[in-house]
Amino acid sequence: MLRYLNGGESHGKYLLAILEGVPAGLPLTADSVNHDLARRQKGYGRGGRMRVEEDRVEFGCGVRKGKTLGNPIGLLIANKDWENWKEVMAVEPGPVPPEKVVTRPRPGHADLVGAIKYGHRDIRNVLEKASARETAIRVAIGGVTKALLAQFGMRVISYTIEIGGVVARRCEDPLEAYERAEGSEVRSPDPEAGAQMIERIRTAKHRGDTLGGVFEVVVTNPPIGLGSYAQWDRRLSARLAMAAMSIQAMKGVEIGMGFGAARRFGSEVHDEIYYDRDEHRFIRKTNNAGGLEGGITNGEPIVLRVAMKPISTLYSPKKSVDIQTKEPFDATVERSDICTVPAAGVVGEAVVAFEMANAMIEKFGGDSLEEMKRNYDAYRAYVQSF
Repeated sequence: MLRYLNGGESHGKYLLAILEGVPAGLPLTADSVNHDLARRQKGYGRGGRMRVEEDRVEFGCGVRKGKTLGNPIGLLIANKDWENWKEVMAVEPGPVPPEKVVTRPRPGHADLVGAIKYGHRDIRNVLEKASARETAIRVAIGGVTKALLAQFGMRVISYTIEIGGVVARRCEDPLEAYERAEGSEVRSPDPEAGAQMIERIRTAKHRGDTLGGVFEVVVTNPPIGLGSYAQWDRRLSARLAMAAMSIQAMKGVEIGMGFGAARRFGSEVHDEIYYDRDEHRFIRKTNNAGGLEGGITNGEPIVLRVAMKPISTLYSPKKSVDIQTKEPFDATVERSDICTVPAAGVVGEAVVAFEMANAMIEKFGGDSLEEMKRNYDAYRAYVQSF
């Protein structure tokens, strides 16, 4: 089983994680992970924090001479902004400067509910961990699991398909869509829609407003048989949906045709089954199911679309109430973005990659990459002979 715990505050000293279950012998370097960390920080509409941080991962344990040891892997990302927050975020006992105590919750954030739940009278104790800054360490974890999936010919990619109501034209080849998107400031595979998205973000900024949107995550070349119908919590569709919804500010997820399937006849939805005698495999000529049937992969690309709400912090603040005085006020502004949908897609890749790698390890086991590959090859031979 693959699992991790992460910790760290937005303006604390660092973000960290322990990742357990990666087989021994996996080639792994910080550079491959740092590539995705850099992608997460890009995108038109990002705020000032992205000009402060330059995220880079450090492997503290579990890797030697460029290969995993089979031990837990320690990951650390330093927060450069810590230098400006040493007094406020100090670990040592002592009072917080009164002017730095946060008592005014922002609508749309975890501020108020988190303060009530944990009994905090300084809301900074909530917002520091609830912050999307946490996604940096999850992208690093995703980078490790992407390296494992690549050993089996699998890729996890994403691109923006909608921002603020502007919808990109469909590109049928996900790899082509991804390549186009990587050259776009908003990660759109459609240049015309991308230009309109940028203009929409610019308009929102001038209004002191924010924008959300939708991104698509695709897993290429998954084998048949990951996940299970035998128990509800082993369905890979459910696990992927949960992973997507665990990202801050996500409000919806659909797989394959998704909600569109609810508006059509069954004859327009279900993917017919064919057999390719040359390649000795079962295939579908359509992929309305998004690569998952009964909670199990069917060999077609896995396709998820995830809806992100507009960023909660507005430069034209909404109304709220001070938790101490109970007096109304206009919500305060922490340094904020206007739109983070392009970056959210990169985070989406990471959480999906983790779940896919976990499903691969469950199915093919192995304490080492070599053993896992033997199990995988034997299974592929079985599938071809079925």
